Amino acid sequence: MESGWFTEKEIVTIRGNSMNILILSAGTRNKVVQYFVKTLDGKGKVIATDMSNLAPAIYDADKYYIVPRMTEEGYIDVILDICKKEKISGVLSLIDPELSLLAENKENFEAVGTKVIGSSYELCEMSLDKYTMYNWLTDHRYKCAKSYMNKDEFFADVESGKAKYPVFVKPAKGSASIAISKVYDKETIDLLFAHDEGLMVQEFLDGQEIGADVYIDMISGEVVSIFTKKKLKMRAGETDKSVSFKDDKLFSLIEKFVKEAGYRGQIDIDIFDINGEYYISEVNPRFGGGYPHAYESGADHMKLIVNNLGGNVNKRVIGSNYKSETYMMKYNEVMCKL
Repeated sequence: MESGWFTEKEIVTIRGNSMNILILSAGTRNKVVQYFVKTLDGKGKVIATDMSNLAPAIYDADKYYIVPRMTEEGYIDVILDICKKEKISGVLSLIDPELSLLAENKENFEAVGTKVIGSSYELCEMSLDKYTMYNWLTDHRYKCAKSYMNKDEFFADVESGKAKYPVFVKPAKGSASIAISKVYDKETIDLLFAHDEGLMVQEFLDGQEIGADVYIDMISGEVVSIFTKKKLKMRAGETDKSVSFKDDKLFSLIEKFVKEAGYRGQIDIDIFDINGEYYISEVNPRFGGGYPHAYESGADHMKLIVNNLGGNVNKRVIGSNYKSETYMMKYNEVMCKL
């Protein structure tokens, strides 16, 4: 029997051993680490890594390693050595640039008995490149923000009435809302493009921003859980306050998009509701900063990952595994280490 992710022999082996999970670039995502520790409940260990010993999330893991920067030569060998030493069943990263690196080395991880929890290299690369994602969305007829790599094409559309200000100017490749500017005139766009390469102009979507935490079963390839929230307040590119809701029309759109693209595992989607029409904005093939809202409302995706690592296909629970009208409010916490 071939499951598409495990062979029958691998499933038997994993079921017979304890399950250890490695979380890379843990940073400040303490809740994600805590949720995995709670889900494993002593049946396995959660190992975390970061390049800094001042990354608070590593101290919520059962064990941690300080590792080189991911761009340094030999970094992936360090991670593979940890996987061998700690008998890691599954590995995932919490930052965008590392997702492609994991996917690219999928076979190397499998050689040491570790499964990469995530999507393909091609999808990780497409998700990181906003203009490539825009082209894919338009080619597949999904509503999205019109985007331009050539500023003169945008200026021409403004002249002909096909586009208008304000717009966003942002790096085509980037994450965490870094270096994004809301722009109201041609002069500012010219100035920004003169000082930076790889910028794009993107239509400003004036509507309700929505976040979707989605889990695609890594064995069956089916979408099994979708959690949606309206973003009430943002801070530094992440959701600061939000309220959960359910809409079958949105669930259907997300399921169609995700299956058509071919994502696997945990993904985070940004969507806009504009006069009742849903526009897909961006996709992060990882746990998003607002995922704790999903977990605390009942959408436990850590359990779905552990089930898959154990060789089990998850049941579809879209819309039935969380409560509507739950509010998330982030606040600051302090960790001190001697």
